[in-house]
Amino acid sequence: MRVLIQRVKRASVSTGGAVLGRIGQGLLAFVGIAHSDGESHVRWMCEKITRLRIFEDEAGKMNRAVGDIGGGILVVSQFTLYGDAAKGNRPGFAEAANPAIAKPLYEEMIRRLKATSGVPVETGSFGEEMEVELVNDGPVTLLLEK
Repeated sequence: MRVLIQRVKRASVSTGGAVLGRIGQGLLAFVGIAHSDGESHVRWMCEKITRLRIFEDEAGKMNRAVGDIGGGILVVSQFTLYGDAAKGNRPGFAEAANPAIAKPLYEEMIRRLKATSGVPVETGSFGEEMEVELVNDGPVTLLLEK
């Protein structure tokens, strides 16, 4: 499982002109799921996302988690995180899970984050063409992998 985390001042995801999810300050999490991933990966990733201290405290140190700042989490599925362009110019996606595997894990991640994070959790729509708008804060961008 790969999750690209971006610390944002605000972010939204829409499809067909309709906003699916929107947050103010918080974390934008692009989620890629491999065919070998399972619920243990989801559990680990959810804990990591909610505990990740990448927001600044009064001293300017990255010492606060998303819950500490009253932020939100926007979760967007993105199988292209498993794109491999090492050979040729067109990426291959052999490592990305097919939707029958990925969608239930994506939905479990959302359910778990909503139940345990203590912050608002918004989402995109699995498998849809989406438009993501964000204002990166910092910028701070981290790739988490399990």
